[in-house]
Amino acid sequence: MIHYTRTQLDNGLTVICHMDTNTPFVCVNTLYKVGARNESPDKTGFAHLFEHLMFGGSAHIPDFDREVQDAGGDSNAYTTNDYTNYYITIPAPNIETALWLESDRMLALLFSQHALDIQKQVVIEEYKQRYLNAPYGDVWLKLRPLAYKVHPYRWPTIGISPEHIEKATLDDVKDFFHQYYAPNNAIVCISGNIQENKALELVKKWFGDIPPTSYPVPVIPQEPVQTESRRQTDEHNNVPVDALYKVYHMDRRLSENFYCCDIISDLLSNGQSSRLYQNLIKNTRQFSEIDAYVGGEYDPGLFIFSGKISDNTSIEKAEEALLNEITGFLHDPITDREFEKILNKTEARISYSEINYQNKAANLAYFEFLGDIDLINTEKARYEKTDIRQVKETAQQIFRAENCSTLLYLK
Repeated sequence: MIHYTRTQLDNGLTVICHMDTNTPFVCVNTLYKVGARNESPDKTGFAHLFEHLMFGGSAHIPDFDREVQDAGGDSNAYTTNDYTNYYITIPAPNIETALWLESDRMLALLFSQHALDIQKQVVIEEYKQRYLNAPYGDVWLKLRPLAYKVHPYRWPTIGISPEHIEKATLDDVKDFFHQYYAPNNAIVCISGNIQENKALELVKKWFGDIPPTSYPVPVIPQEPVQTESRRQTDEHNNVPVDALYKVYHMDRRLSENFYCCDIISDLLSNGQSSRLYQNLIKNTRQFSEIDAYVGGEYDPGLFIFSGKISDNTSIEKAEEALLNEITGFLHDPITDREFEKILNKTEARISYSEINYQNKAANLAYFEFLGDIDLINTEKARYEKTDIRQVKETAQQIFRAENCSTLLYLK
């Protein structure tokens, strides 16, 4: 059982504190409830751009990284389609340095055309390297708009096009910042070697007087039910082998459907004893790689199959073999031993994630963002109460041809 305290300050900031005496460090994890899903279709990539801009200095701190390093700490950040997460790990006696750094950039991030131009070039270069020039890098630039037609999940966190970042003005980024980077749109989680009441006292000291945002919360359009299968063939890619992607719409992260889908993905592809590995790689060698996994998005997301095709087979035969495996899963029995093994692996994974104070800080903030912070203690039980019948019913529900989008990615 992980003990924590949860407090909401007068300015709307949610503060979560957890004491862990097994480390001499603390982690200050700041989650902002803004990701690619909050962007406009004509201004995408802004959430990810801010992941870079937030390290560019603030009113009283011209060099963020230097202050962190001088205090013996480390910092980083990441952006998802749903949220942006920043974290600083630092020796416990220096926690106020971390809180000073985070509060100052929340209150008064520096904006200059010079800094914006530098970070725009960094992001555009990242876009080119990771998404346009890397093998299979642009898969999600093609697959997301195939699967989504209305919801902003139809673009990745990097954005639809580098042109959106190129055209971003100083006023654009200031407006984005003042709308989303505010205490009433943030969660600060402290985990580490500090008493919970002391941590809360320090957060109040550094964040308590930051004013909340008054921007209205935009309404995010929900994706309608997919009623027909979709296919796209993308040829002449500079890749070593053909690849196959199939995605099926599933429910949101907080739903029971998610836990069933997560178990299904593990039954199909977790480890060398899994069905897809045994039947499609080891026995028939039709795939050199094959995976099944879930996205786990805040809004209804995707169940994903991705595979690299072996040289000795065609993509048509490989797709047929994968569909046979999916059909087989719908009709073949799941043994108690097979099911229990996956539940044991899941329980071990969750337990390992609770050992590290940094993971606990991130998990507590994430579950609070989802709307059920007590999942930090109850998620094992949610998996354990899932049974084979529910898993089978969920598979029947999602693995329907009209619910599937397929991308054939050919060399």
